Amino acid sequence: MSGRQTHAVTGAFGYSGKYIARRLLDRGYNVRTLTNSTHRRNPFGDEIEIHPFNFDNPERLTESLKGVSVLYNTYWVRFNHKTFTFASAVRNTITLFNCAKQAGVERVVHISVTNPSEQSHLEYFRGKATVEKALQESGISYSILRPAIFFGKEDILINNIAWVLRRFPVFGVFGDGSYRLQPIYIDDLAKLAVEQGENRENIIIDTIGPETFTYKGLVQEIGKIIGKKRLIISIPPTVGYVVGSIIGKIIGDVLITREEIEGVMAGLLYVDSPPVGETRLADWMRENAESLGKHYASELARRGDRLREYSAL
Repeated sequence: MSGRQTHAVTGAFGYSGKYIARRLLDRGYNVRTLTNSTHRRNPFGDEIEIHPFNFDNPERLTESLKGVSVLYNTYWVRFNHKTFTFASAVRNTITLFNCAKQAGVERVVHISVTNPSEQSHLEYFRGKATVEKALQESGISYSILRPAIFFGKEDILINNIAWVLRRFPVFGVFGDGSYRLQPIYIDDLAKLAVEQGENRENIIIDTIGPETFTYKGLVQEIGKIIGKKRLIISIPPTVGYVVGSIIGKIIGDVLITREEIEGVMAGLLYVDSPPVGETRLADWMRENAESLGKHYASELARRGDRLREYSAL
């Protein structure tokens, strides 16, 4: 593989972007990152070029993408906040695609989500559908990867379920907990992303792992593996949201949102597709059982501290 090609990754100092960047470097590419955290601790040293996003300056953003063959886009937000919103994420992502087009980028590998829909009343899934459509209409060759949820050493969801199980005698699941989700290991997703960067076929891939869990079953499995089997009770979604909000206020983070509860209960983190990841979550959790959930992983702390590297288990 020619080392002269340059590939760009958004957020290479974050979560999924870091794994994609490492695999690109291992394959001999020149790697560039676009990031809001240009001063965050850099795990790659001088192996990659660093550029700010410059969403408010499209000319500079376009310039930072000149000479890039493939752009891997991981940029998004998890919920609305006073410092970031879904609306701004949609607007910024479309700006990114437009600038990539102007810069002559040949292909975009875009990380989306399972079951996006422009008709969804859930802003997360509606926004994802809007940016997918913008990419498809841009004229750039694309691969759209649709994961349900990730897991890995920098994980938030799986880690924080384990954190709750370690600290509370009872765990509440929304409704009956029978809704399904399909986690994929973050490095399996990165491997697929890099493979798709080397193709030119326009394609959309449901990007799921080899295991399907019910939400209740996932909580039970986590508890069993970390040695914290708890009483699991069914609670109304509203009660779950209120309890999550109270815990969130105590720890200074957003533990769960109404949209996240509604999305998972509606089955939006499940698809009837063959798995593309190979790593089993249960196996990974057994390997990391001692550290899983020992410390809370804060979304807002990561966004607020633009210097510290994302913490790992």
